[in-house]
Amino acid sequence: MGVALQAGDAVTVRAAEVDHHHRTPWFIKGKAGTVRRVHGAFPNPESRAHGGDGLPKLRLCQVEFRQADVWGTGYRGADADLLLADIFEHWLEHS
Repeated sequence: MGVALQAGDAVTVRAAEVDHHHRTPWFIKGKAGTVRRVHGAFPNPESRAHGGDGLPKLRLCQVEFRQADVWGTGYRGADADLLLADIFEHWLEHS
């Protein structure tokens, strides 16, 4: 995966299509954001959903996205509006 992400890092959510359970919302796949904080490491929910033990644990990051970047030209809110999402680090790439 490379260097562990830290608060302030620019990231892009992988746009991968998967045919199994995962916790990455479809509407932020492929979107750019900034890591706001790293919560710590937790069991992998993708593994646990299929009877696995969730190991190795994965780091969970809170990522900040501009609402306008997520929803595009159809977004009618303020430019400063943000969306915060908790995304497991294996779904994130340095931008």
